[in-house]
Parts: sequence; C-alpha cells; structure tokens
Amino acid sequence: MSLRAYNAHMEHIGQQIENRARNIEMDRVDPITQHGFTQLPNFLFKNSGLSMGAIVVYAKFLSYAWHNDYCFPGQERLAAELDMSRSRITEFISELEKKGFISISRRGQGLTNIYKIHFQVKQRKAKTP
Repeated sequence: MSLRAYNAHMEHIGQQIENRARNIEMDRVDPITQHGFTQLPNFLFKNSGLSMGAIVVYAKFLSYAWHNDYCFPGQERLAAELDMSRSRITEFISELEKKGFISISRRGQGLTNIYKIHFQVKQRKAKTP
C-alpha cells in the first residue's frame, strides 16, 4: 500500500470514529441531564425487603460513589439533599446496614462515616441472644 493510499485509509477511519462520537453526543444544556444519572439495580424493587426511603438513600450513596465502591457523605448533607430529617436518614442507613446492602466504617468524632456499598447482597442471619 502506498503512503498516499495509507493516509487516505487512515483519514477514512478517523472520519468514521468522529461520526460515531457525534452519534452519542448528549445535549448538556438540558437541566435534567447536566448533573448525570444514577442507575439502580432492578432487584431493589423486587422483593429486596427495603423500604422506599432506604432505596432512595441507597440510590444517593450510588450517586456519590459513582466510580468507587464506597462514599462518605455526612448525614446532615444527605438529609438536606433528600429533604428528610436526619433521624429518618439514620433510620434508613441502619436498615441498609442490617439487610447487608452497606457496611459502615466509623472514622471518629467530627468525621463522616465511610459507607461501603455491597453489590452482592446476602441476607444476614439473625443474632441469637
């Protein structure tokens, strides 16, 4: 293949890639999509045993943890962003922990907890007294 033919071929490939990139371009001016999306596993809505409030808090954790398996928003911040009381947030976080959807690492007074999100949820056995 001559250099001229090679360059024409590479230009053609480059144009195809550019066209493909334009095919998936999103309009970021839209106020609905400019802050991104949070996907939820469907199993949350099918016999997960979670209340709707706990599902909403789990979704918020996923939105914070986008590229990680953990996040550390403060409960006050969660309450403000979800328009709930702090005590309700605490209740829903406790529900998620008891059912094995998250685990909590406490870092100390004045610091936010680290919430590890579990994607393979197992039902925890009840503790015997």
